[in-house]
Amino acid sequence: MIQTIGVIGSGTMGNGIAQVAACAGFKVVMRDLTTDFLQRGLANIDRNLQRDVDKGRINREAKQEILSRLEAQTELDALRDVDFVIEAINEDFAIKTELFKTLDTLVRPEVILSSNTSSISITKLAGITSRPDRFIGMHFFNPVPVMKLLEVVRGMATSDATFATVKELGAAMGKTPIVVNDSPGFVSNRVLLPMINEAVYALYEGVGTVTAIDEVMKLGMNHPMGPLQLADFIGLDVCLAILNVLYDGFNDSKYRPCPLLKKYVDAGWLGRKTGKGFYEY
Repeated sequence: MIQTIGVIGSGTMGNGIAQVAACAGFKVVMRDLTTDFLQRGLANIDRNLQRDVDKGRINREAKQEILSRLEAQTELDALRDVDFVIEAINEDFAIKTELFKTLDTLVRPEVILSSNTSSISITKLAGITSRPDRFIGMHFFNPVPVMKLLEVVRGMATSDATFATVKELGAAMGKTPIVVNDSPGFVSNRVLLPMINEAVYALYEGVGTVTAIDEVMKLGMNHPMGPLQLADFIGLDVCLAILNVLYDGFNDSKYRPCPLLKKYVDAGWLGRKTGKGFYEY
């Protein structure tokens, strides 16, 4: 029975996942490398919950009860007794590999390990552990407390029992689990990132301005947010990392990242999180 969930990473995705898990009644151990990272993550959760209080969705007592279920830790050993693990760290295969190797020896053998990766192969990550049947992808969407979709990614060795457990857990966290099979970018980013990349190419080639490209997609395709604004929201470094996974995974030039996107990332213009991307914030 899952009572305590370990969430690794307290950034945008990690603190959002921790929040929805705590709201669903689970005890959460949120781990990150530094106290500063954790404090920022907890502050974001507090702001989100206070917004719910202000709008009358929950009362102050409920907010405090949710916060009481959150435990922040810098030591990975604090996850030793958790019943389930969700990894939400940087989109870097090498870093994730080292983490899962350690987790595999740390948590109980029956514990399911899951990754919030937006593009990296679940089968490949599972293969470095001794429990590939108890390894799965749980791809949440930003902002996690708002977005209902949960892309559940089955690796080649993921068992039916693991899938059933994760599907039930996702529903308990207020999400709509949609199952997909392991492939670079899964479904969401295999469709989304080429569109964003093409929008960057349109800007790069002078076909339209940032505003023009986004307005065409909003007014003509009924998208709530233009692709360049969405890229800023996701993070241009994350977009580039996903495109590189697609490009390497399929060896197909249609996924080649636009040089302008690379230049923005090199400049440190990563979107909303740095105050500048295709727009200024």
